[in-house]
Amino acid sequence: MDESQRDRRAEPSAYLTPVGSIDAPAMRGAGAELLSLALIDARNHTLHLLSQFEQALGSAELRLPAALPDHLPPPRWLAGHLGWFAEAWIARNTQRALGAACPARPTRLASLDPGADAAWDPQCCPPAQRNGPDVPGMAEARAYLLETLEGTLELLERADMSDAGLYFYRLALFHEDLRSEQLLVVAQTLGLSLGWEPPAPGAAREALGLPATRWTLGAGSSPGFHWAQESGQLALAVPEFEIDAQPVSWQQYAEFVADGGYDREALWHPEGWAWRQAQARRAPRHVAQIGTGRGPGGEGGGVLVQRFGRMVRAAGTQPAQHLSWWEADAWARWAGRRLPGEAEWEIAAVTAARRGFRWGEVREWVAQPLAPWPGFTADPWSAGSEFDPVPAFGRARVLRGASFATRARARSERARDFALPGTDTGFTGFRTCAL
Repeated sequence: MDESQRDRRAEPSAYLTPVGSIDAPAMRGAGAELLSLALIDARNHTLHLLSQFEQALGSAELRLPAALPDHLPPPRWLAGHLGWFAEAWIARNTQRALGAACPARPTRLASLDPGADAAWDPQCCPPAQRNGPDVPGMAEARAYLLETLEGTLELLERADMSDAGLYFYRLALFHEDLRSEQLLVVAQTLGLSLGWEPPAPGAAREALGLPATRWTLGAGSSPGFHWAQESGQLALAVPEFEIDAQPVSWQQYAEFVADGGYDREALWHPEGWAWRQAQARRAPRHVAQIGTGRGPGGEGGGVLVQRFGRMVRAAGTQPAQHLSWWEADAWARWAGRRLPGEAEWEIAAVTAARRGFRWGEVREWVAQPLAPWPGFTADPWSAGSEFDPVPAFGRARVLRGASFATRARARSERARDFALPGTDTGFTGFRTCAL
């Protein structure tokens, strides 16, 4: 049984659908019929995760036991925000037919809920207020989620079938999928058990050599939905290179820790060393013990990690995760290797799967800072939000691939995400290339 089947069976709902091609990355170009099914599926998944939070917290109102970093949304606020997002950009947006050409502040109709903007618009409710007493309760949020979905589906039936006409419906789908992964990151950060586990590790393979080639990054004029940071195109001549067939494992990372990697300033980027000192970091986030098992009696072996509220001994061959870009870069320097370039990672993911290139267990840091490609165009919705790439250009680092928590339809070899280099809350890891 796949995740979406299990989610729908676990969450009784008026919106039950069969699993089909709604789980495929081709949903970026989906028409109205599949979009309708996928939007229902995404909302069911959200409702199921919220129910899991309620059980794990023992609180119908999802009261949190601890504060979250500002970049992670409290689940109670996020529940209402998902309904607000779809309503604000679809049902209330009088200029939605313009698609990506819609202005960032379109003319909007009134909301179903008079207090929706104050409660769930991120521009009106900053992070410090999102877990406060003014955020509406879960009963109101759940009702709003169902009402706004009904409105979205009704309008989708009458939408123009062009990319522009379907842009905001596709956006609402992939935005909700992205937020559902965030909910699992929140659960991991708080140590809450939601019944999720990473998959068993695959077999390790030798590094792969790939020939020199020309490659074009970016969506360019290709049809379908894409995030703003994927817009534009960059053509490159890529020399031959060698790349790991899988992300760096816990056993490999433990060697770095055992060799004093967190004490050797020369291995770290200067900003990364400052981050390590400020964090007083001696191991990756959530790690309680890490060792190679190479003491006189083999003691100290394995990696003991907090995984959704339980202390477990991670398999040595499992990809190391909850790593910042700074840690990934330091490990690569220690190993006499380097992080892959964006084009190298994408080439390997697209062309070398049959040779054993494995991805999809962790989101993977690559070498470059986030930068716009020629022809970049901003989107109408992300300005001022955590998903806005413009202020992140030159500061954030690029993440490629997907994690075990990423919905199947959001997994694409060409997907491009980003985060500040000190971010280590997500399911993030890395692989390396030969110098």
